[in-house]
Amino acid sequence: MIASPSPIPEIDRLDRRILDVLQRDGRTSNLKLAEAVALSPTAVLARVQRLTRDGYILGYEARLNPLQLGAAMMVFVEVLLDRTTPNVFEAFKAAVQVHPEIMECHMVAGGFDYLLKTRMADMPAYRHFAGTVLWQLPGVRETRTYAVMEEVKNSTHLSLF
Repeated sequence: MIASPSPIPEIDRLDRRILDVLQRDGRTSNLKLAEAVALSPTAVLARVQRLTRDGYILGYEARLNPLQLGAAMMVFVEVLLDRTTPNVFEAFKAAVQVHPEIMECHMVAGGFDYLLKTRMADMPAYRHFAGTVLWQLPGVRETRTYAVMEEVKNSTHLSLF
């Protein structure tokens, strides 16, 4: 879970424009960013540093192509735990951290406890993962698997305006 500073400092429309440009292309130069938002490079740099310090910008990373890297199959998994006690939750959360195939893990409200997003090469790889990792995670009572047939939209961009 991402901790946010409290209280959250207000940001203005220029900050939002900067964030919008950066989330589209985190590699944009400070000069191009300054041109895009009509500020001096010095002023833009100061704003980016403040936005980073205040927790609006968490970091920068390259988006990799899973098809090129042997992780073409995406599978979502609903996980129902056998008990919903703090120690079971903590053990489960710690266990999912060490498995790179589990890209995301979200505690959810509803008919199950966690939703996992996983990536691997193919269905045999998923079956191996399910048998050796997934069903061995602490507290797992039941799982439901949803293999993705087509990725229609995949975005990390937040609506800023």
